[in-house]
Amino acid sequence: MAVPAMLPLLPAAMQVGFVELGVAIGVFNVVSAVVQAPLGFLVDRWGARRMLMAALVLGAAAFALVAAVPTYPALLVAIAIAGLANGVYHPADYSLLSRGIAHERMGRAFSIHTFAGFLGGALAPPLMVGAALAWSPRWSFAIAALAGAIGFAVLLLGGREPVVQASASPRAAERPRTGSAMAPVRTLAVLTLLFTMLSLSTGAIERFSVSALVQGFDVSLGAANLALTVFLFASAIGVLAGGVLADRTARHGHVAAAAFAMAAMLVVGVIQVPLSAPALAVAYGAIGFLSGIVAPSRDMLVRAASPAGAEGKTFGIVSTGFNVGGVIGPVLFGYLLDKGLASGVLWASVCFMAITTAMVLFQERKEPIRPALVRR
Repeated sequence: MAVPAMLPLLPAAMQVGFVELGVAIGVFNVVSAVVQAPLGFLVDRWGARRMLMAALVLGAAAFALVAAVPTYPALLVAIAIAGLANGVYHPADYSLLSRGIAHERMGRAFSIHTFAGFLGGALAPPLMVGAALAWSPRWSFAIAALAGAIGFAVLLLGGREPVVQASASPRAAERPRTGSAMAPVRTLAVLTLLFTMLSLSTGAIERFSVSALVQGFDVSLGAANLALTVFLFASAIGVLAGGVLADRTARHGHVAAAAFAMAAMLVVGVIQVPLSAPALAVAYGAIGFLSGIVAPSRDMLVRAASPAGAEGKTFGIVSTGFNVGGVIGPVLFGYLLDKGLASGVLWASVCFMAITTAMVLFQERKEPIRPALVRR
C-alpha cells in the first residue's frame, strides 16, 4: 500500500502524471504474478521462514532506494524489486500458518492473519501521507523500509521453522492422499480463477465504487467515502467472524458461497434503490462484513487442496489470481467510468460475485471437504 497511499502527492514530488504512476503499480502486479508460483516452490524447498526473512530484507531495500533517490526511474526499479518480494509473502505466510497452527484453530489463525493485512492497509494512508506532509515523501518511503526491517527482526527472534506433522495427526489426515506433491491441476486452476474473481468483485467496490457512486448515482463525495470507509472496517470485522465460522464447519465452500451471494444481492439493492447517506453506509457495511466472512473459508479451501508440505507452492500458484485481477480490474472499471457507465462498475461486481458463488458451489460438489475432519 506504500505507493497507492502516496498517489495524491507523488505527481508533484516526482514530476510525473498519474499514468506513469499507474504503470509503476502495474509493474508491481505483473512481477508478483510472474514470480509468485515459482517462489512458492522455493518456499517449500528452502523453508518458509528463511524465504520470508529474505523477502522482507528485499522489500525494505526497495523502499530504502526510493527514500535515498526519490525519482521516478528509481521508483520503477524499486517497485519491481518490491513485486519480487511480494511474491514470497503469501506462499511463506500460509505455509508457516499451515505447519505451525493446530487444525482446530486454523480458521481463526487465517482470519487474524488477514485482519492484520486489512489493518496495515488502513494504517498506510494516514502514516505515509502524514510523514510526507510533515517532512517529505522520501521520509514516507523510509518508514515503509523501516516496517520491512522490523518484520525481519521479529522473524529473526521468532523461533524455528515449523515442521510438517506426522501423517497420524489430525492435520495431516485432512490433506489429499494422491501420492503427489501437488494438488490436482484442475483444482489449482479452479482456485486460481476463484482468487481472480474475488479480486475483481471486491476491487470494483474498494477502488472504483466511490467514483461510480458520485458519477452515476448522485451521491456526494463525502457520502461515498463514508460508505467505503464503513465497508473497509466492516470487512475487517467480517474476517474475524469468518475465522470462527471456518473452525466450526467443514463446509467452507457453502459458507463462502452463502456470504457472497448475500453480498451480491445487497449490491443489487444499492444499484436499484435510491439510498440516503446513512442507509448507503449501512448497506456498504453489510456488504463489507459478508465479503470479509469469505476470506478464512477461502483460505481453508486452498489449504484442504494442498498436500502436506506443499502449502507454499499451492498458495503461490492460486494467489497469482489476485495479481491477475489487479491487472484486469483497473482497465475494465476505468473503461466503464470513461464511457459514462458508472452503474456498470457495480453490476460488474455483482456478476463477479455470482460467478464466484457458482464456482465455489461447483468445487464443493465435486471435491467436498469431509465433515469428519472438523473438530466436534
